[in-house]
Amino acid sequence: MFSIPGLKVVSLTDAAAARIREIMAQSAGAEPALGLRVGVKKGGCAGMEYTFEIARETARGDEIVNEKDATVIVDAKAVLFLLGTELDFRTDRFSSTFVFNNPNQVSACGCGESVEIKPQPEAALAAH
Repeated sequence: MFSIPGLKVVSLTDAAAARIREIMAQSAGAEPALGLRVGVKKGGCAGMEYTFEIARETARGDEIVNEKDATVIVDAKAVLFLLGTELDFRTDRFSSTFVFNNPNQVSACGCGESVEIKPQPEAALAAH
């Protein structure tokens, strides 16, 4: 896990934290949910897609963000792609969705399903 004083990999808006708390409350099962795991994977026309899943365990290198009584676990492979990202949750007339306000995102496809993200250099981690 990265420990960078004064720098969060991901921060949460009030709306995102509330939605994560709702998801965790609904995810009761045999194994307790630790939080919402977020990450990135290759895919889509722009090159990458954001991913979500209920985290029931952590892996080496994961970044654990506890904010506003909500827990987000950032996949270790996504940390440099998500560094400085604000996670929001928005509801409009036709949909409800998490929104990544990611300073590392350089473009998105027209349909909004995939993005192009330039990772922060590892030197950026050492500078903080």
